[in-house]
Amino acid sequence: MSTTYRAVAWNPQKRRYDMVAGGLVLGFLVVFLGVQATLRPELTVETLLIRALAAGAFTLLNIILCIGPLARLNRRFLPLLYNRRHLGVMMFTLALAHGVFSIVQFHSAGTLNPLVSVLVGNARYTTISQIPFQPFGLAALTILFLMAATSHDFWLHNLTAPVWKTLHMGVYVAYALIVLHVIFGVLQGETSLLLAWTLGGGVLTVFTLHGLAARQEARLDREEESLRIDGFVDVCSVADIPEKRAVVRCLSGERVAVFRYDGQVSAISNVCQHQNGPLGEGRIVNGCVVCPWHGYEYLPDTGASPPPFTEKVPTFDVRVVAGRVLVHPQPHPPGTRVQPAMLDVARRA
Repeated sequence: MSTTYRAVAWNPQKRRYDMVAGGLVLGFLVVFLGVQATLRPELTVETLLIRALAAGAFTLLNIILCIGPLARLNRRFLPLLYNRRHLGVMMFTLALAHGVFSIVQFHSAGTLNPLVSVLVGNARYTTISQIPFQPFGLAALTILFLMAATSHDFWLHNLTAPVWKTLHMGVYVAYALIVLHVIFGVLQGETSLLLAWTLGGGVLTVFTLHGLAARQEARLDREEESLRIDGFVDVCSVADIPEKRAVVRCLSGERVAVFRYDGQVSAISNVCQHQNGPLGEGRIVNGCVVCPWHGYEYLPDTGASPPPFTEKVPTFDVRVVAGRVLVHPQPHPPGTRVQPAMLDVARRA
């Protein structure tokens, strides 16, 4: 979090993450180049490099689109969610290099402007096997460029969250365009079934994971019916909440994140004010709930961000009785302090 524009600071964890991710990407490119050079010795170095960069970028994009649903299905993937933006920048770098090399290789020798040549060089729209595939790739690269150029929180603040979110949801449009780019490109120049199966497997994996995550989210949104006489809802056992983590339940149509920390339990809205991120998928660090998407912080007892930040989320009354966590579904106004439920008191009771 920051109140002004400043360069991104890499902490040791992010440095390790980027080194590992960069090493894996480099290893992928080396292996791909080696395998292709062995199987297709007739290909030039330029063509091999273009294919390797394309394969690396598309593989990374599939991984990026899978991280969100995987993090909802299994908490072990949350560190990937926290660093997903770094993978996005790596993916765009590979895609940009692929696009530049392709345009130079295939469109720089004529009299037309290379970008114009990409758009009008092939006008055969009469048969599916001849439909030009490069305009799809150029359109996708344009969307990815806009996303990469606005990835810093400076742009989120100036564009406003709804506009920024809408822009970055364009990744799914870019993904569809890239799939078309690959499909029509394969129809025109490849006979390998392995590429077709790989493409289909990647698309199927992305859609399947999103479907499974959506089904789990739908179950999560089902109203809790076991209201107590005094209006509190029995949401879970204390043991169900990992230390400095949360469980998420839907109460009165709103998702509530119930955190356990330092012998206490507090409940706040699950929706981060930054970009509607899932606070319940984050954890408590240095006394603050940290949103797993972009690191926005909230005090668990007040729902307010520490000064000088002004973001606030609603809070909820909590009780712990006989090892069970009870939450009142009526929220307090954002930023209202609520006394945490003490676990040691509950044990003595």
